[in-house]
Amino acid sequence: MKMLPINHILSLGRASGTRSAILAGIPSLTPGTLLYSFTRYFSANTQDPQDSDKMSTRPTTPWVRQVISGVDLMRHPKFNKGMAFSDSERDRLYLRGLLPPAILSQEVQLERIMLNIRSKVSDLEKNTYLTSLLERNERLFYRVLTENFEELLPVVHRPTVHQVCQKYNLMFKTVPRALFITLEDRGRVFRILKNWPERNVRLVVASDGESVGAVGDVGVHSVGVPMSKLSLYTACAGVSPAVCMPVCIDMGTDNEELLRSPFYVGVRHRRVRGDPYYELLDEFLTAVKRRYGNTVLLQFEGMAYENASKLLNMYRTEFPCFDDEMSGTSAAVLAGVLAALSKTGGKLADHTFMFSGEGAVGACMAEMIALAIAQQTSQTVLDARKRMWLVDEHGLVTRERGDSSTLEGYKLPFCHSGNRASDLMSAVNLIKPTVLIGCASSGEPSFKFTQEVCSTMASYCRHPILMPLSQGKSAEAEAADIYKWTGARALVATELQTPSVTLEDGRTMEPSQCSSTYIFPGVGMGILISSCTKLRDEQFIAAAEAVARMVTPEDLSRGALFPPISSIRDTSALVAQAVALKAYQGGYATALPKPHNLLELIKYAMYNPQYRLYR
Repeated sequence: MKMLPINHILSLGRASGTRSAILAGIPSLTPGTLLYSFTRYFSANTQDPQDSDKMSTRPTTPWVRQVISGVDLMRHPKFNKGMAFSDSERDRLYLRGLLPPAILSQEVQLERIMLNIRSKVSDLEKNTYLTSLLERNERLFYRVLTENFEELLPVVHRPTVHQVCQKYNLMFKTVPRALFITLEDRGRVFRILKNWPERNVRLVVASDGESVGAVGDVGVHSVGVPMSKLSLYTACAGVSPAVCMPVCIDMGTDNEELLRSPFYVGVRHRRVRGDPYYELLDEFLTAVKRRYGNTVLLQFEGMAYENASKLLNMYRTEFPCFDDEMSGTSAAVLAGVLAALSKTGGKLADHTFMFSGEGAVGACMAEMIALAIAQQTSQTVLDARKRMWLVDEHGLVTRERGDSSTLEGYKLPFCHSGNRASDLMSAVNLIKPTVLIGCASSGEPSFKFTQEVCSTMASYCRHPILMPLSQGKSAEAEAADIYKWTGARALVATELQTPSVTLEDGRTMEPSQCSSTYIFPGVGMGILISSCTKLRDEQFIAAAEAVARMVTPEDLSRGALFPPISSIRDTSALVAQAVALKAYQGGYATALPKPHNLLELIKYAMYNPQYRLYR
């Protein structure tokens, strides 16, 4: 029943000559009985005034019930249990008659959901179905995702999330699953943060949509990426969804197709850069710190490297923040290489690394590995960088190539002296890397991992490590081909999930997916459990070491460089422990005193998606 303002009802009573009749039937004129009696009168004697043609043009107050029961409870995704409400709950919560008589447990609902998902033709349809489930039943969504994580990871994350971003204008719903901030909101960002329904926010994932993997600039459509990342925080590391907030910073877009589309839901102007961009981001980040404190974790997604790196340098002393492509993916690569050491022999510093691809991702990976080498040995970071080589679209990055003065800044620390090599094969022959990583951000990779490249590496290295990790239209090579060209001696990790490969001798190899999913959820839980005020590179290195320790000799014998994705919660718990320990050792953890058993506390604090009993 809609509740009407009292003055509004009295004015209607005067107009219709019924005011006296209404007041005559009211025993006492308390506000509660007055409003109740007016509502009863109109429901019995007239149509709802708000539904009349005359009243539809007048502003009104959207009254909301405060007690969650009945239909309101069934429509609230945080509390809805579908048909799992017990008989007593249906009586107490006014649900009797609003549901079919059968009671279906969460386990039965989970099985039904999975049958529906598997009946869908495409991953995009599966993603749409899961999003709809999240909007009506939060706990069932996370239980489905947690217990079927390996199957559903490519549905809720890459590559499907990029398709969601491309089609977001056709899939947009009014449910407030994210917070949107534009240039027009300058001066009132803090007030906008107060509109978010949850007050105890501790984890924010923000995107401006300028550089979303293979799809590039998608403007406000990039909001799908923060929502995807936050669902992984909950599924992998047990971060409560109540403390998470996805944010889209809409600075416009240079995507002509989106600007021409009548269904585009973002601001319709060219992307704004420079001072206005940083002024709005400064106001946003300052407002986040003011509203939620200096232990809130902020993750940047889908931003251009120049913007993300500048923001990190400006605010990393204010509160913990990071960019997943720069730190999470780099730590995942480091974890794979560390896990391989028990098979390749030697130490991390004994390897020579080559990163092939345009963009800053390769340089970020190289820097993370150089820091790990410096941390494990007596070398300086400058010395460790000498083992890192970059290959861009023009070939091997060297001083002798003659373009050092025009190179991007992130390439300069890895621009070493050396002969020119215009392609990947020439670079491999010249440098003889033992680890080769493909890291193109979009489009087709400039250079493929050809049979000649792979067989050459296998000729001077017993177990070469090859990771075709490009996010573009295709990878540098297929895992099956790499095994074939190296006599199955190569250690392989891929960007996306790869099916098992059966070799000619009958052995089955199971190449791992090298995903930041192994890293960032556990990092987030470690930051939250320790309430630390900073996030440092050594914490990501500790996270990589924790993941590598989870890889068993049996995993390596199958060709896997990462632990099974099905055990992601155990892996994330160990990552969180390692990250929190670094925070306590560094003196920037504020959850004091330090717990005696961090791992036990982390597992206890993990979000449990099972239904709760209601009083």
